[in-house]
Amino acid sequence: MSKTVEANFDGLVGPTHNYAGLSVGNIASTNNQSAPSNPKKAALQGLTKMKSLHDMGLVQGVLAPQERPDVHSLRALGFTGSDADVLSKAAEEVPFVLASCASASSMWTANAATVSPSADTADNKVHFTPANLCSKFHRSIEHETTGRILKGVFGSEDHFSHHPALLSTAHFGDEGAANHTRFCHQYGEQGVEFFVYGQHAFDSSKPKPEKFPARQTFEASQAIARRHGLSESKTVFAQQNPNVIDQGVFHNDVIAVGNRNVLFCHEQAFLNQAEVYTNLKQAYGKDDFCIIEVPESKIRVETAVKSYLFNSQLLSNPDGSMTIVVPSDCLSDQQVEKYLDKLVAADNPINEVKVFDLRQSMNNGGGPACLRLRVALNQAELAATNSSCLIDDQLFTTLNQWVEKHYRDRLIEADLADPQLLIESRTALDELTQILKLGSIYQFQI
Repeated sequence: MSKTVEANFDGLVGPTHNYAGLSVGNIASTNNQSAPSNPKKAALQGLTKMKSLHDMGLVQGVLAPQERPDVHSLRALGFTGSDADVLSKAAEEVPFVLASCASASSMWTANAATVSPSADTADNKVHFTPANLCSKFHRSIEHETTGRILKGVFGSEDHFSHHPALLSTAHFGDEGAANHTRFCHQYGEQGVEFFVYGQHAFDSSKPKPEKFPARQTFEASQAIARRHGLSESKTVFAQQNPNVIDQGVFHNDVIAVGNRNVLFCHEQAFLNQAEVYTNLKQAYGKDDFCIIEVPESKIRVETAVKSYLFNSQLLSNPDGSMTIVVPSDCLSDQQVEKYLDKLVAADNPINEVKVFDLRQSMNNGGGPACLRLRVALNQAELAATNSSCLIDDQLFTTLNQWVEKHYRDRLIEADLADPQLLIESRTALDELTQILKLGSIYQFQI
């Protein structure tokens, strides 16, 4: 068996990064609505995290942002004239729609797609399904470009299988890898694919949240498992606890994270949690499955949402141990900081904490886990991946220079109607596609 690695592909923060408070149910997003943002700082913070993981010896990739403001969607909504006219009319008539069409939310690539490694699929290819993200308008307009970006990175038809997004209806609402993880003994072995959903779309008798929407449906998760050709005995579906969704846990990755043989989660993460554990252990089939459950008495759900303790990355080290990557917000809460100290001292695979300043992302409700899409690749698949999208010292330097050249260091909602911002964004993205050798992936290039 050739060595298989888990690569992390982080989303590059786009030039229109702003705080428009578009994501109802995401408390950080709504709390920071209308605050000035710093796109340049946000992009540089993300790149620093990528370079640090590369320096740890991990395979680290980058995914390009979307074209924003999305004038094409505004035209589809009836606005006409020059690009400047479209932006001006939208700002005057429907400013919230303009803000949605200027969102840089594609930076959270955990929502970009669901990925199944070749070890799990019937045809032994890596499968990608872009998320339709239909629960939020500003994200529902991403998936076509996301699909082109993924094909630009993973282009070999011998190794990769690309599907279109699921039907864009609430019944098949799909939020991608933010509600999906994978457990395995080794990355190259067949693993357990774990799908977490918020509600049943076709059965109103089932529990569901009352305050905030459940963004992932059971039916969507089922459809992706079928598409990817997954083994029924190695696929586990679990429902997110509706009560924690109503407390701001809009995705499963805000309350749980998994890697290889470890599930790190809050005791209130899932409905019928004991049954979920039993199903996972049975599907995993080995004795080394490790569940680290954090009780409410130690960390309240409210604290978990505020600190993003569980929106962390679990990374495997060469010696078999794991590093947990957390946002600096975790150290701003003494209770969370003390818990992390005890976590790495206890008898479990997690023995190191790495902290990153991701304040620009966190202010919009996205921590380390939101920023990355995990793709397990064997050596042949890695060799077939677009190497221009893999972080190394040279690409890190080039992308930092690109950000410094093109990005603003202050942005407010009123700036989104500035036609110059659109010109700046397109100029930057056109150059980026050449740096990453992606070809023509944006509407203005096609």
